[in-house]
Amino acid sequence: MNIVDELSWRGLIKDVSNHEELVSILAKPTTIYCGFDPSATSMHLGNYVPISVLMRLQRAGHRIIAVVGGATGMIGDPSGKSKERNLLDKETLQRNTDAIRAQLGRFLDVTDPQKGMVLNNYDWLGKLSMIDYLRDYGKYFPINVMLSKDVVANRLEQGISYTEFSYMMLQSIDFYHLYTNQQCQIQFGGSDQWGNLTSGLELIRKATDKPLPAAIFTTPLITRSDGKKFGKSEDGALFLDPTLTSPYTLYQYFFNVSDTDAIRYLEIFSFLTQQEIETIKREHEAALGRRIGQKALAEQLVTLIHGKEGLIEAQRLTDVFFTGAFQTLSAKELLQLFEQSMIEVEKTRPLEDVLVAIKAASSKREAREFIQGSSISINGEMVKSLGITLGELPALHDQYYVIRRGKKLYFFIRIQ
Repeated sequence: MNIVDELSWRGLIKDVSNHEELVSILAKPTTIYCGFDPSATSMHLGNYVPISVLMRLQRAGHRIIAVVGGATGMIGDPSGKSKERNLLDKETLQRNTDAIRAQLGRFLDVTDPQKGMVLNNYDWLGKLSMIDYLRDYGKYFPINVMLSKDVVANRLEQGISYTEFSYMMLQSIDFYHLYTNQQCQIQFGGSDQWGNLTSGLELIRKATDKPLPAAIFTTPLITRSDGKKFGKSEDGALFLDPTLTSPYTLYQYFFNVSDTDAIRYLEIFSFLTQQEIETIKREHEAALGRRIGQKALAEQLVTLIHGKEGLIEAQRLTDVFFTGAFQTLSAKELLQLFEQSMIEVEKTRPLEDVLVAIKAASSKREAREFIQGSSISINGEMVKSLGITLGELPALHDQYYVIRRGKKLYFFIRIQ
């Protein structure tokens, strides 16, 4: 199976400029590039799709270039947007660019320029004068053709400034620059980038006398089986930075995907072979309740994104819910588990009042029934006494309590 067939089997190719040409170019070692937008200090789970494609291409023996848009990030890509982006100041953009470059270096082998590089397009676009921009490149971009591109056409009714309108030209110059200076023959991006990608291909064909073969392709927008956007949790985007999204949170996201998505995501994101995935699929479908596919997916992705140490941490925190050993966790780990649901309570309040206040019980009478019925545990220990206050019970790190009602309802308390 060649690399194009593998990417197709995994569902990672949507649109192609010329399938036969793409296969022909990739039949021998070549250079491929993909761009990344430095709009934040961390990429999110959706960005892992193109990162994983670069990883696969590099492992297949190709030279890859990841371009961080230090220049185009100042402009803003109009694709997928309904209004103008708020422009970032130079200091913020530089900080984001540095962070994204470092993050890409975690996934891609950029120790040898012959294998891979992370570049900043400000290094060449930042030197381009307005006269050179219009004279050397503008003449190759017919306005009627630019207006017909989806990336622009979708914004015409709402309005689009020349600033964002010019984004297509700048990204095209990126491809032309890399084609000319780095012998880069292939560019790929998300499916919403098709208009920008085709413009870059057209620029190469028009501005080069004897062009080498060049091709483009897009990766599809990954969605969940329920139609919702992949990589979004109830709390928002899932980031690749472990300080923004912990390995545990990422593990739980993948462990709780649907049975259908578990196998599909293994094909898309993991580096397991087709045979290995088929084996997991058979075992998974034979015992759906055991979540075999979800567990394999969570283990694969957390290891790929955060390494084996991240997986060990995520599994240890997950096991705590089964053992009740919350006292073994550091304050930082407790906050990883429960920070989004933390409730502050006075330590002098009776436990029955606390259960009502945190909605673990609908009334004091029900709270007493839960306590006497051995349904309440605090910090992993069953509580059966009535009338006690939280302050009478030992706190985790002198301020935290994990209250469990039944088997699955958890409440995280910090005493005031």
